[in-house]
Amino acid sequence: MPKKPSLGRIFQRSRKDKRTGKVVKSPRWSIEYRVDGRPVSEPSQSTDWAVANALLRRRLSEIDDGTYGGVDARTVRIKRLLDLRLDNYQDNRPRSFDWARLVVKAHLEPFFGATRAVALSSAKLDGYKRRRRRLVKGSTINREFALLHRAFILGAKQKPALVVRTKIPDFPFLPEPPARKGFFEYEEFVVQRSELPEPLRPVITFAYNTGCRKGETLRIEWTQVDLPAKEVRLHSDDTKNSEPRILPLFGELYEMIKMLDEKRRTLYPDCKWVFTRNGRNRIKSFRGAWDEASKRAGLWDDDTRRPTRLFHDLRRTGARNLVRAGVPEGVVMRIGGWKTRSVFDRYNIVNTRDLHDAAAKLERYHEELAAAAEQNKQSKTQSNSLERVN
Repeated sequence: MPKKPSLGRIFQRSRKDKRTGKVVKSPRWSIEYRVDGRPVSEPSQSTDWAVANALLRRRLSEIDDGTYGGVDARTVRIKRLLDLRLDNYQDNRPRSFDWARLVVKAHLEPFFGATRAVALSSAKLDGYKRRRRRLVKGSTINREFALLHRAFILGAKQKPALVVRTKIPDFPFLPEPPARKGFFEYEEFVVQRSELPEPLRPVITFAYNTGCRKGETLRIEWTQVDLPAKEVRLHSDDTKNSEPRILPLFGELYEMIKMLDEKRRTLYPDCKWVFTRNGRNRIKSFRGAWDEASKRAGLWDDDTRRPTRLFHDLRRTGARNLVRAGVPEGVVMRIGGWKTRSVFDRYNIVNTRDLHDAAAKLERYHEELAAAAEQNKQSKTQSNSLERVN
């Protein structure tokens, strides 16, 4: 037998024969090594000692360079990784859990679930992409790939790891169209609001003045409203990014919330929601009413049969209005709940009017430069004339 390895060991498993009572050794060799101080054994599936020795050396090398994925990493199925991702959604992003579960159970798991994680290939991913492109947009496929990719990352973080990081394939993400650039001019906002049913007008007013997301707006309760301080406090459980925010109340917005509070105290004091249809039921969805109001307001595209202004455009409008009013961008980001500069930049959109305003400012600046130069020229001329007289 060749020299015994210095780390780990190579051995033949033994078992007791039930019929004869004798101890019988397996003809196949197994290996044993330590991971984080724990012994791990693994069959080499070979009767050749050299094959087992090569496997042991490979495992020891993987442990040294951090690519070791555990014995399970060679047999784990993608379904197990997707289950990890769903558990992660339930713990950290509960509002998105239903969407994630639908994507996993209806699309990802039927296609990838039975595949071993180490066997996921680019061809398999391309096959899924081709299949889904016949049904959905590229951005939808990217969200599904992102979910699957994150499942692999979570698997790699397990102890012991269920996925070897170096074995995670490159996902064929598709190019996406640029972010939507719709926003409301003030006249459009006023017309759209007037065409909406009465219970929805406070909702659009609140979103226009704060840039608050629709879901965050519709979940606001009276316990979060502090009229004396002129604030609405969004708790971490109420926001998309799980960070609390304070929304200032001012002007028309403050008077509207104050009026709703007085109405609530008089007619339905037990109602906990700020935005309701009848003092009892919280407003949840109003797509049909929005479409009808858009048609009457002239904010409708007959070719696509869709409104030209979406509710989410109010969020972009809120960001732009705050910046135009001179509010520092860091404060705007805190009010709107934008965590990164790149995401905020997609909302703080410059429109044609902004460009013309910039051009007018530049024109005034050039005129001031020309006037200053002319004044300087005249001063020099007068100075030279005085010198000749003297």
